[in-house]
Amino acid sequence: MVSTAASADGRYDVLAAACPTRQIVDRLGDKWSLLVLYALEGGTLRFQELRRTVDGISQKMLTQTVRGLERDGLVERTVHAVIPPRVDYSLTPLGQSLSSRIAELRVWAYAHLHEVDEARAAFDRRAGLASPPPASAPAGH
Repeated sequence: MVSTAASADGRYDVLAAACPTRQIVDRLGDKWSLLVLYALEGGTLRFQELRRTVDGISQKMLTQTVRGLERDGLVERTVHAVIPPRVDYSLTPLGQSLSSRIAELRVWAYAHLHEVDEARAAFDRRAGLASPPPASAPAGH
């Protein structure tokens, strides 16, 4: 059976375990990477600004996330030779090329949040689970 997830030229198939594109999808699908990329869509941020912007991320996780994004060529880390040291993070041209796709995902999530909440509540009722507060409940910000 041929996967419909294969690239047009047939060289890649994101559903195949050994496909190198899986690493990219894994990076973008982790808990924090999209949020860091969202935050950097607005421009360059210093590490602590980025940490404040991405609510809930620990210093260790932010460090690991920006390193992975830098390794993948999506984020640029610029160290300024000043005292105290200053480090800025920004999207590379490759990261910027992903911005419109990230924005589409964000817009989709905003538009369909209520439907997802309803589906979760229905699932929880069928499973006999107590439903947590809906995702569309205000986050306190």
